[in-house]
Amino acid sequence: MTAQRDGALNGHAYLDELRLWLDTHRPEQHFDISLERAIFGGIPGLEAWTSEVHGAGYMCVSWPCEFGGRGLSEEESVATDAEFARAGLPRPTRGLGETLVGPSILAWGTQEQKAKFLPSIVDGTARYCQGFSEPDAGSDLASLSTRGRVDGDEVVLDGQKMWTSFARDANMLFCLCRTSTSEPRHRGISFVIVPIVREDGTPNGIEFRSIRQMTGGREFAETFLEGARAPLSNVIGGLNNGWQVSMTTLAAERGGVTSQHVPFAAQFWEAVDVARRACKTEDRVVRQNLARAYCEVELIRYRGLRQLAEEIVDSELGPLASISKICWSEHAREFSHSVVNLLGPRGMLISDSACEYYEPDRIAANCLFSPGFLLAGGTNEVLRNLVAERVLGLPKT
Repeated sequence: MTAQRDGALNGHAYLDELRLWLDTHRPEQHFDISLERAIFGGIPGLEAWTSEVHGAGYMCVSWPCEFGGRGLSEEESVATDAEFARAGLPRPTRGLGETLVGPSILAWGTQEQKAKFLPSIVDGTARYCQGFSEPDAGSDLASLSTRGRVDGDEVVLDGQKMWTSFARDANMLFCLCRTSTSEPRHRGISFVIVPIVREDGTPNGIEFRSIRQMTGGREFAETFLEGARAPLSNVIGGLNNGWQVSMTTLAAERGGVTSQHVPFAAQFWEAVDVARRACKTEDRVVRQNLARAYCEVELIRYRGLRQLAEEIVDSELGPLASISKICWSEHAREFSHSVVNLLGPRGMLISDSACEYYEPDRIAANCLFSPGFLLAGGTNEVLRNLVAERVLGLPKT
């Protein structure tokens, strides 16, 4: 069965269609998906399942039909995530292209840019990595020093980026660079989409050096740009307006999807199963920790619903995205540690794989990666300052 692509379907008809499809389609293998991948997307090894989901019309469902989506509402998009979770199936996405680049182009791109970039995200031919942070410009993004020089109808980029997400699999880089030095530091920045390889197949002046994490993975890289070129038509939001565009990107990264609770709910019920197998369900401390975690997951869910309501009324999330990110990231860190503690000494074991480095299972990987959630999209300390100033009206520090 191939799902209809009619964006005019009402909500009930769409959910009935989706449930029927999910009940009759399943990936051939089981996947242990870490919180990092569940939250940020780009799950490896799901190519066949992703292709099947895309062919059925369940990729980027809230995007306009003319650009490869289905033109569904945000409520229906959230319901799509919930239905995949109900069926116990992974919901594949197009990674950072879907979660960060697409929302930025939809908000700031011209019609020509939407037609150029969005369909290639939906069909998976464009795979994006992120070039925002720099060695001396992490949370203070406005101090970035990567330069973008206009040369005819192109922008030429030189500089260095740090913590480039998903560089190994990408063929496109969305990047912030300084295109004017005469403007105040929050001005003069441009948001540029840069191909990693030129049309003739030659390198485009971009070098990635992978960074091994303590999980053993290599999801991040240092990025060196030397004469990397992109057409001016790849500048989203216009020259020197990249700061405004990046605020849309960061709001999407911080707030995440309004179904952010889904991976945390799955993690919670997995922890309940671990506690039962370890015969720790009578332990008062374990019971209290599980009860607290259940409440926190529900709060993440309700906060997501509030965020959805805010988006319907006003597309600008403002500080709500910062509040959401602080809450889910700190829950992820604390609870991931609690789940490992449930395993006792077994939590320190590694797999029997013959790989060249330490290879943790999903539970251990969640614990090891979880401190990074507090840094992604701006550190929680910086976000607390934003909330203090913009919500509470406190003076700047």
